[in-house]
Amino acid sequence: MANKKYIFLHEVTEQIKSKEAKKYVSDELGYHLQEAKNLWMDKGLTEAEAEEKAIEQMGSPSKLGKQMNKLHKPKVDWFMILLLASTLGLGFLPMIALGYIDERHFSVSKTIMVIFGGGAAIGIMFLDYRKWKSKGWLFYSIGVLFLLAIMFFSNSMINGVPMIRIPSIITLESSMSLPFFFLAWASFFTIEKLKIWQFAILFFVPILLFLNFPHSVIIFMYSVMVFVMLWWSKFSRKTMMSISGITFSLVLIIGFISWQLLQTYQLVRILAFLNPKKYANGAGYLPLRVKELMSKAGWFGHPGNKEFIPEAHTDFVFVSLTYIYGWLFAIALVIILSLIMVRFIVISNKLHDSYAKLLLIGAIALYGVQLACNVGMTLGVFPQTSIALPFISYGVMPVLLNSFLIGIVLSVYRRKDLISNGFV
Repeated sequence: MANKKYIFLHEVTEQIKSKEAKKYVSDELGYHLQEAKNLWMDKGLTEAEAEEKAIEQMGSPSKLGKQMNKLHKPKVDWFMILLLASTLGLGFLPMIALGYIDERHFSVSKTIMVIFGGGAAIGIMFLDYRKWKSKGWLFYSIGVLFLLAIMFFSNSMINGVPMIRIPSIITLESSMSLPFFFLAWASFFTIEKLKIWQFAILFFVPILLFLNFPHSVIIFMYSVMVFVMLWWSKFSRKTMMSISGITFSLVLIIGFISWQLLQTYQLVRILAFLNPKKYANGAGYLPLRVKELMSKAGWFGHPGNKEFIPEAHTDFVFVSLTYIYGWLFAIALVIILSLIMVRFIVISNKLHDSYAKLLLIGAIALYGVQLACNVGMTLGVFPQTSIALPFISYGVMPVLLNSFLIGIVLSVYRRKDLISNGFV
């Protein structure tokens, strides 16, 4: 008797090319067959007769399989891939504009980063993100161990920040732990029974570790990511308000204490941001210089005009590109980079799976904070910090982190029609 059902399901799934879709369709049809069978049994048919009737109602297995293959075919977000390719390509512009493209070290390194970033995004797309949902503790542990490894085994310092340098391969830095914490929190926030004290411990342990690296930007990015995801979690609104209130209070207390303990040079940096002209010969020089370059850029820039631009290919790459290519180019660049975040938002609104939505929300937060802060500090809205412009700034993380985020989004999009609804 059961053979008829399995034969029918086998004939249907034979028409489906995707392995992931095969299981989903088999579970879904099995669920509907069982429901139909129960209805016929309620009408007085025997179990065998009821199953035969239920199968008959489904129609031709071959025709049904072809319909299901078309309906549940894994999707590829070609628009997102186009945006990825465009931004990776635009990442070469600073090299060209600043004349670094002729230097073998820069050109080869950038090419490797772009290939690796693009490959990582496409590779992640083919991975089933749903398998990561139960591995939150694993990702969290990897993130913590990664930071501990850099703390105790660092062999290099860049701008006072400890790192592990693997010659001719890669330099490991604290920001590389962010993807692991991102995946961990997406998993944790699907747990309805997560307690406030558990949240507090899980949240503050990475922050305490990040404090060992004089890089407050990473703490800011991590905190924004977690709290944005919090408001899309399964916590009750009361719990979310309590967590946010307690954390905000702690931040105020820590901020007040930190203000009292600030070194003179740190205080001057803050005051210089608020009033750069007063500190024009010191900490205010950089904000004033950036403002001057941005105002001089004009609509079409100054190609070929050599001007000193601090950190022109990294943190202030937006300044250098604006000065060289003009305001029109800068606007176009911001639009292209913003389209990625807009696409994230559009896809997130189409999702019904809470875990997938959390992944998208976390990606929006991580990507958005980079874009907003880098452009914002260029325009004088935010203090000047070491935060890269996604894909455009030279370096591993601007490419790798954001390619990873796009890969996650592509993975979710590919399976957005294969979300299990509890069919058995």
